[in-house]
Amino acid sequence: MSDVSLEASAYTRPERTIFDDLPAIEVRDLEVNYEVRLDAGDVMSDLRRIVRRQPPDTRIIPAIQGVSFEVQRGSVMAIVGRNGAGKSTLLQAITGVLVPEAGRIVVRGRMNLLAPGLGMNENLTGRENIRLGGLATGIDPERLALLTDEITDFAQLGEFIDFPMRSYSSGMRARLAAAVAVHLDPEILLIDEALTGGDAAFIEHTAEKLAQLTGEGRTILLVTHGLSSVLTMATDAIWMHQGKIAEMGEPVDVINAYMRYCRLESMSLEFDDQ
Repeated sequence: MSDVSLEASAYTRPERTIFDDLPAIEVRDLEVNYEVRLDAGDVMSDLRRIVRRQPPDTRIIPAIQGVSFEVQRGSVMAIVGRNGAGKSTLLQAITGVLVPEAGRIVVRGRMNLLAPGLGMNENLTGRENIRLGGLATGIDPERLALLTDEITDFAQLGEFIDFPMRSYSSGMRARLAAAVAVHLDPEILLIDEALTGGDAAFIEHTAEKLAQLTGEGRTILLVTHGLSSVLTMATDAIWMHQGKIAEMGEPVDVINAYMRYCRLESMSLEFDDQ
């Protein structure tokens, strides 16, 4: 059975806490599987199964296999890898959305997950979504009113802040979501591909804010395909491949190893096509 525990932090700036000398996130020997329906969408197979009272035809797919790492308090850990490598699955296990088959996860602090569209209502304005997100995390309404102006300026939306979100471009949505997440006092901020919609200037703008947060002892876990973001923001990096850690260490070393693999795989595919 898996051993997953969340340890509530007594974090209060600028005083130290009993957790300051311990990693913000610890993952040990993590195993996560998911079940796939092999006959999904096949109406005739469904009918035969119902008539014969047979269970669905499924297969267990290993998504995370033996993954172990630590994220130190006040650091930015980036996770890179191809689609299907297990990056988002890993974040879902850390947040408790998925229950691991084996392993241990310890999180010391209050988490805030930033993912595309998460927690945003399309029919509300940007300003109303800021209020919704702030109240959901327990921020005092008076303080939230002050934060709203900061978040609005950070998102660089101008008059669009009072427009319904359904009128936003993907980049505008990404900027608003990032602005809300980094201003709502996260102790641990998990970012799942939520910065890819922003332009280079906004990514640099966000990197400065993340540096400020980590300087205050906050911790960032960043899942991204944007390798430039990793080099700009991260203090450590992990390359995941087929549910396992292929490389872990300094961001530049991990990115170089990942890019070498991508080039070799591309060359192999070109050779096979000849």
